[in-house]
Order: sequence, then C-alpha cells, then structure tokens
Amino acid sequence: MTLVNAERIKLASTRSPYWCLVAILVAGLGFAVINGLPDSGQGASIGGALLGATIGMSIFMVLAALSITTEYRFGTIRSTFLAAPKRFNVLLAKSVLVGVIGLVVGSVVALAAFYLTKALAASPIMPMELSTGDEWRQVLGYGPLFAIAGVMAVSVGTILRQSAGAVAILLLWPLLIERLVSLIPTVGDYAPWLPFAAGQQFVSAAGTQNPDAPTPFQGLLVFAAWALLLWLIALFLLKKRDA
Repeated sequence: MTLVNAERIKLASTRSPYWCLVAILVAGLGFAVINGLPDSGQGASIGGALLGATIGMSIFMVLAALSITTEYRFGTIRSTFLAAPKRFNVLLAKSVLVGVIGLVVGSVVALAAFYLTKALAASPIMPMELSTGDEWRQVLGYGPLFAIAGVMAVSVGTILRQSAGAVAILLLWPLLIERLVSLIPTVGDYAPWLPFAAGQQFVSAAGTQNPDAPTPFQGLLVFAAWALLLWLIALFLLKKRDA
C-alpha cells in the first residue's frame, strides 16, 4: 500500500492527469447532450448516451500510459527503482492505482452520461431506465472496461517507454487497426475476439451482438486476457532492460 500511495502522489503531482480527467468528463457529458437534446430526445438510447464514455476510455488510456512513460522521459524511473528495487512491485503498484482510478472514473462518467441524457430527453421512443441487469451492465460495465484498459495502457507504456509511440498505438489500435483487420478475408472472422472489439461486447445491449462475437462476459474475459498478456510482457522487459 505504501508503494501504491507513492505512485498516487507522483501521478497527482503532474497536470496531465487532471487535463485528461476533464477531457473524459467533457466527452462523456458532451455526447449525452448530443443524444438527449435533438428532437426532444426521441432517438435517445442507453448506447447513444454512452458513446462519449467509449471515447473517454481512450483518453483514460492516454492518462495511464503517461503515468509510466513520463518517468522514462524525465529519468525519474531510476529513482523509483532505487527506492523499490523489486520491479514487479513497481509495475503492480502502478497497475493497481490506475485500475482503481479507472473503475471509479468509468462508472461515474457512464452514470452521469446516462442520467444527463435521461434528464434532457423529453420524449424518447424507448424508455431510459435502469431496471434490468442487462441495462445496468451496459452502464456500469464501463467501470471494469476503464480499469482493464488502464492496465493495458500501463503495459504498453512500459514496453515502449516512449509517450508518443504508446499514445499512438493505444489510440490507433481500437479506432483503426482492429477495423482494418476485420476487412481481411478469413482473418477478419477473428476480429470480434481482438481486445477492444471483445471488450465492447460487455457494454452492448442484449440481442445486438454479432453472433460470431463473444458474449458480453466472454468479451470481458477476452479483454482482460489481452491485458494480462501485455502486462506479463511488460514485466519481462522491465526486468531484463536497464532503466
């Protein structure tokens, strides 16, 4: 816990996390307004209300990656390893901190976006309610997704040790690379099992999923498995390379 607290202090001592959190909030609530206001909110839906939360998850990954790459950039990683020689503990502490923050931020932003859309939509075609387990999963599911995505971003940042490269990969992978893979004959059949496509199934409404894609909970497990794989690679490289 001491190491986690130290990581919290380091993260809070820079401005970038605060700007990222503001951007996540703006994205989440901005799309809620766009979904809830036009035509008195007739087209409002839970999925539409949470489009901003999906974008917010990409921004959160930038925050998570910077938590490790900035240490390499300014050379403070050497001081970190001098204070905590067991590099496994350092990576674990960063991952736990980012995961907890992601769980809270994802849940709060998704709930805020949902209730803002509900408040703005005067006459939605479909009722905006959280009355079933499936509806709660669509909203609160962003908490676990943010947490896992944050751990994945810390891992990518540790592997690359460079902010621009890590951020580029984390933004381009879900927005471009996975979509391009889906267009490749035969190989594209496995695209729904790629990390972000699978993770998105966890917050998709029942009955809207691709039949070739994993179920919601399978999608969450696949997303977590990809994050674990990257984390283990990051740990291996962290132990093998010099700071």
